[in-house]
Amino acid sequence: MGIADDAVEVRAHGWRTLAALHGYIEAELERELSRTVQLSVVEYTVLDALARQDGWHMRMQQLARASALSPSATTRLVNRLEDRGLLTRILCDDDRRGIYTELTGPGHELLDTARPVHDDALARALDGARQVPELAPLVDALPELTAQPELTAQPA
Repeated sequence: MGIADDAVEVRAHGWRTLAALHGYIEAELERELSRTVQLSVVEYTVLDALARQDGWHMRMQQLARASALSPSATTRLVNRLEDRGLLTRILCDDDRRGIYTELTGPGHELLDTARPVHDDALARALDGARQVPELAPLVDALPELTAQPELTAQPA
């Protein structure tokens, strides 16, 4: 195995570790959200993404990107959530092809109930993953990945 092959293996190992951590966390979130508030992880992700729009709505393609779903899977998911009364679709006034999605009152209420369940399950999953030697370094690196760089004053 040459140096280039070693580099590829290091990246592949890193990717497998990241995928394992993701699977570990997602399984815990799925279990708790479905048991407690009858939401899947992806349903929670969609409700959360819409709520973070600060009173605005999202186009379907934005929602697809935010939830890491294909356009067709996003449409099916939005249909299910709309049938449950958790969100609604609105036609765009200036683009007849554009469809916006936004949370309804019951969607906000369910999300408010689900958020602490999600956050507690996430904390438990990260604590559990930290106990797995292969996952611990990645869990410990997460705060650094999400830290905002400090703004430094530029000289005039």
